[in-house]
Amino acid sequence: MSKQIPPSPSALRVAELKQNSATGFAMRPDSAELKRLAGELDLLGLRKLSFSGEVVAQGSVDWRLNGVLGATVIQPCSVTLEPVTTRIDVPVERIFIKDYVEDDAPEVEMSQDDTIEPLGHWIDPDQIMREALVLALPLYPRSDGADAGELVYTKPGLTPMRDEDARPFAGLAALREQLDDTDKSET
Repeated sequence: MSKQIPPSPSALRVAELKQNSATGFAMRPDSAELKRLAGELDLLGLRKLSFSGEVVAQGSVDWRLNGVLGATVIQPCSVTLEPVTTRIDVPVERIFIKDYVEDDAPEVEMSQDDTIEPLGHWIDPDQIMREALVLALPLYPRSDGADAGELVYTKPGLTPMRDEDARPFAGLAALREQLDDTDKSET
């Protein structure tokens, strides 16, 4: 029988985990790995990435990973492209189920619990750290005071609809103020 190769140096072989005690892990990638990961994720910078926690048995055949992800990320502002620094500190939980079955039907409602995963031969904190970092990144980072302004699109020759046109009651409020002013001036 050939020995299985772990997916990463931090991967934990499920068959070697202890049922009656937690298996801890702590990861802090070096600067070269941070730079490589920042490039993969199109970040301007990545600092202080850490992921620590433990894997514990849940029942007789399933496992739970509880951890904390911390990172400082630098992304381009979605409006000005100026660098935006964000501190991320989030809890991470994954539940590995031995008898997990995915429905192969073409139209399936997504499970409400996105922490559940199928149990394989390995539980890989490195992979989970990367996934959790991607999920925690701000989608549209903004620098202080950055405003997208009003974007107006229309076909040539047509009058574009503006944000104010989509607020019909704002016009009614202005009309009421005019009527109130007219009533006051008549008295």
